[in-house]
Amino acid sequence: MKMNGARIMLECLKKEGVDTIFGYPGGTVINLYDELYSFKEIHHILPRHEQAGTHAADGYARATGRVGVALATSGPGATNTVTAIATAYMDSIPMVIITGQVPTPLIGNDAFQEVDIIGITRPCTKHSFLIRNVKDIALTMKKAFYIARSGRPGPVLVDFPKDVQMAMGEFHYPETVEIRGYKPNLSGHPRQVEKAVAMILDSRRPVLYVGGGAVLGEAAEALTTLARTLSVPVTTTLMGLGAFPECDDLSLGMLGMHGAYCANMAMTHSDLIIAVGARFDDRVTGKLSTFAPHAKIIHIDVDPTSIKKNVRVDLPIVGDVQDVLQKMLIQADKNSEKVAAFIETTATWHADITGWKEKHPLSYHQSSTIIKPQYVIEKLRELSDEDAIISTDVGQHQMWTAQFFKFNKPRTLLTSGGLGTMGFGLPAAMGAQAAFPNRQVITICGDGGVQMNIQEMATLVQNRLPVKIVILNNNFLGMVRQWQELFFDRRYSSTCMELPIDYIKLADAYGAKGFVANKTDEVESVILAGFKEDGPVIMDFRIAREEKVLPMVPAGASLNEMVLNA
Repeated sequence: MKMNGARIMLECLKKEGVDTIFGYPGGTVINLYDELYSFKEIHHILPRHEQAGTHAADGYARATGRVGVALATSGPGATNTVTAIATAYMDSIPMVIITGQVPTPLIGNDAFQEVDIIGITRPCTKHSFLIRNVKDIALTMKKAFYIARSGRPGPVLVDFPKDVQMAMGEFHYPETVEIRGYKPNLSGHPRQVEKAVAMILDSRRPVLYVGGGAVLGEAAEALTTLARTLSVPVTTTLMGLGAFPECDDLSLGMLGMHGAYCANMAMTHSDLIIAVGARFDDRVTGKLSTFAPHAKIIHIDVDPTSIKKNVRVDLPIVGDVQDVLQKMLIQADKNSEKVAAFIETTATWHADITGWKEKHPLSYHQSSTIIKPQYVIEKLRELSDEDAIISTDVGQHQMWTAQFFKFNKPRTLLTSGGLGTMGFGLPAAMGAQAAFPNRQVITICGDGGVQMNIQEMATLVQNRLPVKIVILNNNFLGMVRQWQELFFDRRYSSTCMELPIDYIKLADAYGAKGFVANKTDEVESVILAGFKEDGPVIMDFRIAREEKVLPMVPAGASLNEMVLNA
């Protein structure tokens, strides 16, 4: 049976198991929306801004592990998605973004709402397609989803001209797809795995350094088993939080610019770093010339271009991290006697780490009156569900969350790591809540970032998505203010946000609930009141205005040159 291109597109999404898309209608996608009107197999959520809709698709993907789908019209609709696409690209999130385009005869003629979205997004997509013929829709979409989810995941853009949506064709969806020149290596080389295990057993001060690839690669269980089998301490990046339970004695917490003292000291004094799905970015390494000066490095990653990109590597292993870690476990089992001896020889190393943990634990000065943001995070952790999904915006609140929430499960922290996108937290939580309507979803924001996509309160209310919005409100752009305090003699240039916002009235305007806490003894009652509500809630915590995120490795300093106290 013949059908138009718009209907073929929806049938392709159905074949890929897509159950939810986030989209905003417009002239060049009106045919798609006309088909969506009677296409009940896919739930459509209308955001109030295309950037937020694409962030929501990103949050959906991070929380579920499936491909998130966003839809926008041409021109300004398409360009509004760019920040969210770049956010997903930097963090390797599998997404397919479908943009409408002017009819093919008008492409290149500066038609109304025409823009070269493929050219604009080429630096921040894994791949992109322009569909010129109705016969190409099914194969293109099969390729798009395959590329988005395979190897190192990432966003794929599909530009879909209006005349192709209207053209008639037959629908045949391919079972498999082959793409010349694109064959990700998922299987770690057995000989390299043997060498890696041998290097670990020969070391005396090993550290597992774990990034977001362990979460994306569903490798948390294998990682945890390997760490416990070998008794190797584990530190994670911001994106890797949750890949290894932070309640475990082997956990060092997060490392890097705002990482734990024990994690940064362990990396500095290690003689072997086993990097798992991590990319040695600047926020982790600090001054590259002094990074891990005594350590050999094993680097495991599905993306060969990430290996040796920033640091020298002694043993590269290209492959899916879950596959490699499982092979390492098998190899360790074959050498059980050596493993037992190895664990005994690392006793001194574990004692050193315990000493660093005790010397400078993550801490803050509690106040009986002024609300400390760290206290709010700890109370949220104490009172929230065990499998709650937490999203954050970007800034001080993001780092306090990373330091004090203590994540024990993968895919429970959704945060913009690589691009550091303010405005990400609320719509990402919206996407996660759409994916898991019965789970508790909390977004932790600053008073700066939350306002960048605050219009999505309407989306939450309309779709009955009960996201709990926690605002750590210091009337500052806090992280920039912290740098201005420490390095620019407190010249607070354009970081003070003195205009007071009544978030209770704001929530009420959207048909939601709002609560505010001004003193420490109000924190718990506000959280409990917010959690009790069935719908979306804003919780406004008026925190200490000049509280800093510490420890801190200043820009250009070595990991062991941390600012520990105010």
